[in-house]
Amino acid sequence: MLLIEESLQSLGRFKSQSLADFESSRDNFRIASFDLHQFLEAVMDIGSHVLSRIPGVRPERYKDIARLLGEHGIVPRECADGPLLKMAGYRNRMVHFDDEISIRELHGIIQNDLSDLETFSRHAKLLLAQTL
Repeated sequence: MLLIEESLQSLGRFKSQSLADFESSRDNFRIASFDLHQFLEAVMDIGSHVLSRIPGVRPERYKDIARLLGEHGIVPRECADGPLLKMAGYRNRMVHFDDEISIRELHGIIQNDLSDLETFSRHAKLLLAQTL
């Protein structure tokens, strides 16, 4: 959970930056990309861990983790089917097609989707409290 919280905090510092400010330093892109990737990996790890405790449930892809978390009522369906599913797909892009992710795109995620990540973080804390 600490990794998730630290990643969100780091991403949050870019929320107030305009695109021009964000683009002004290549380090901004590198830091934000790393933090988002770390966040998404941790979220998928937590989801996979929680799902592993349900007999017969074995997600094959990251998007399955998001979908199954919603199907089993572990996170609200609207969170699982919307932002979490989208971010599971984005995690795959970050890993396999990272050279195609633009500064503008990453800035847009920080500006438009950070609140969804924070919402899932709250659900993840509750999940961990219930499973530990």
